[in-house]
Amino acid sequence: MSERSSSLLIESPEDLWRASTRRSFLRLLGVGGTIALAPTLFAACSDSKGTITGPSNAQAQLDLSNDVGIFNYAYALEQLEAAFYSAVVGASNFSTLFTDAKERELLTDIRNHEVAHREFLKQALGSSAIPTLALSSTTVAALIADRATILKNAQSFEDLGVAAYNGAGKQLKDARNLLVAGKIVSVEARHAAAIRDARDTTGRAFAGDDVVNANGLDVKMEPSAVLARVGSLNLVTTTIGISKQPTDAATADMAAPVAS
Repeated sequence: MSERSSSLLIESPEDLWRASTRRSFLRLLGVGGTIALAPTLFAACSDSKGTITGPSNAQAQLDLSNDVGIFNYAYALEQLEAAFYSAVVGASNFSTLFTDAKERELLTDIRNHEVAHREFLKQALGSSAIPTLALSSTTVAALIADRATILKNAQSFEDLGVAAYNGAGKQLKDARNLLVAGKIVSVEARHAAAIRDARDTTGRAFAGDDVVNANGLDVKMEPSAVLARVGSLNLVTTTIGISKQPTDAATADMAAPVAS
């Protein structure tokens, strides 16, 4: 395959969400292709460093005072979601667990989206990206034990992802980066609704009052609360620390519910 056909150059983050570019990117995933961002996504970001407020020996440090750190935070979450859905779709008994072709298509589409998000953020961050997170194989196996468990955990991951983006968006300094985050979180919200529909036969759980309040607003969680939730899963074996807290004050959380 020629270099031209095995790589994809985009000029702005928005290009990834154009239909033709997205199809090209997803096709490249299957052949080991690469994506390159022409101008840096974070050109206007600060390079400021702060004192360690999390574990000083953490293998992945997040400086949440600038856009690079916020997108590294998003990159960490996208790594987890991509790994979860890749494990589901790649399981030898995937077709046995999900006999409905529509459910298999749904989970495969979500896997493709999460992998696209992960790879886009990784390439955009470049040398500033945190390392690939190591996961517990035992925990991964438990998370995908059967259909009910998979869908329950998928709901928890999607609700948490939406809450995480909602909580971190206000920290972004560059409006272009806020636009990218908004486009990602809107996809995550579509995932959350679809997974809830797959688990519910009443047709009402897609936007229940556990995720949408009386004002029509979705859940929101600050990064520290999200990372604490992730830590409680015993899924990530890479230590994640916060080297500098966000510059804007935290606001009250409407915590992402734990799927029952």
